[in-house]
Amino acid sequence: MRLLSPQDLVAKGISFERSQLFALIKIGKFPKPVKMGLRRNAWLESDVDDWIKQLVAERDGAAA
Repeated sequence: MRLLSPQDLVAKGISFERSQLFALIKIGKFPKPVKMGLRRNAWLESDVDDWIKQLVAERDGAAA
């Protein structure tokens, strides 16, 4: 199980502004982070990979 920092998200090609990212989380369009402290968040790599696969499936017209 690997945790991704915001910088790791950028390395995967996910470059939303912080406010955009948390707006997507709030409406259920991006995986929720794991709280690593008061001001630190990380994401499970498997959750992010599943999210990317879902986007590709939606693009291709298939339900994920």
